[in-house]
Amino acid sequence: QVQLVESGGGLVQPGGSLRLSCAASGFTLEYYSVGWFRQAPGKEREGVSCLSRGEWSTYYGDSVKGRFTISRDNAKNTVYLQMNSLKPEDTAIYKCATGCYCSGDGCDADFWGQGTQVTVSS
Repeated sequence: QVQLVESGGGLVQPGGSLRLSCAASGFTLEYYSVGWFRQAPGKEREGVSCLSRGEWSTYYGDSVKGRFTISRDNAKNTVYLQMNSLKPEDTAIYKCATGCYCSGDGCDADFWGQGTQVTVSS
């Protein structure tokens, strides 16, 4: 079955860290660009980070630059999002995706996981 499955979300205090994982099955993640997106209640979906297929290009949204890091482990067919210095405004459902691309109009992707909830609160 072709799918992306996220894990690692949860409740964390402001200033804390989380690492999200996204495991791909049914296809080889290495052949695709990968990314993370998030959507908070009442807000539009936001492109958090995109990593090109050969890792020659990385995009981070302005709100997460310097705090979040995207990476991939092709041997494990998994992409990660390390989130540090978390803020309450980072609270959202986080989804990983393949075929991620970004332009002046924002980011989009072709294939999506179901998402994992991240809540930053004291």
